[in-house]
Amino acid sequence: MLIYVTGAAGFIGSHLVDRLLSLGHRVIGADNLVRGTLDNLQAAFKNENFRFFDLDLTDRASVETILHPVFAAEEKVDTVWHLAANSDIAAGVADPNIDLRDTFMTTFETIALARKFGMHNLAFASTSAVYGESPERLVETLGPLLPISAYGAMKLAGEAIISAAVESFLKQAWIFRFPNVVGSRGTHGVIRDLIDKLLVNRDELEVLGDGEQKKPYLHVADLVDAMIFIWQTAKERRSLYNIGPEDDGAKVSFIAKSIVEASKTNAKLRYTGGDRGWVGDVPRFSYSVEKLAGLGWRPNGGSEAAVRRAIDELIAERGLV
Repeated sequence: MLIYVTGAAGFIGSHLVDRLLSLGHRVIGADNLVRGTLDNLQAAFKNENFRFFDLDLTDRASVETILHPVFAAEEKVDTVWHLAANSDIAAGVADPNIDLRDTFMTTFETIALARKFGMHNLAFASTSAVYGESPERLVETLGPLLPISAYGAMKLAGEAIISAAVESFLKQAWIFRFPNVVGSRGTHGVIRDLIDKLLVNRDELEVLGDGEQKKPYLHVADLVDAMIFIWQTAKERRSLYNIGPEDDGAKVSFIAKSIVEASKTNAKLRYTGGDRGWVGDVPRFSYSVEKLAGLGWRPNGGSEAAVRRAIDELIAERGLV
């Protein structure tokens, strides 16, 4: 198949590109390289079935100049995988324009492109942040949804505009609500942040919050497996699935201690206090993946195993040895 991937050079997008190419698909990737890097696509560039375009998806004039001739000359794209978004939740809280532009408008413009060139299937990277802070177990039917970050709000708006597009021209849409995803090529998140702090000071490690924040974590390899499984298996026109581990998560204190142990720095932990790391952070939630299990997919391990694997990968990547 011919596949179009936005956010192709990013953390998750680049892993998805690698997997799609390994399955024999032809992939056209696009990314503005603000958070993604060409290094993430080193393997993909060696594959003749991959083409990449550096552009701002919200700049309609650039998209028309660069991508319209490509899609006009090609056979129809089977599926658009839309992963382009702002991934820094705290930055979006400080300046909501970031998520309006990078999280919602990339979605809006990608749908417009899909409509113009008859791309009838769309897979969308959403997030558990759409649920907001809820005492209830987060199941796909929960509502009303009240996000507490601009990122979550714009992802929820993206889900809504995609749902409307299914009514007008899309044949099928797959919406994946991610947990905290960790692993190699990660650009943000607690593991990357703590490792980067140790690169500056190996004697003391500042940890935001009280360490009791507890969230589900999934390794990026499992995430990509789950997305592709849902894409190949789910038949609903609007296929909405939580993706995550089957446990209740790992504490930030566990992550910090595991990083100190793996890095062999013996750094002293210093917690800043409070029940969350930043404004817009959901300190803990219970995530249901029963619907996905019913479809036939289960993760390889739990949150703590995913965290340990990601720590080893990122310590090696960041040079904390």
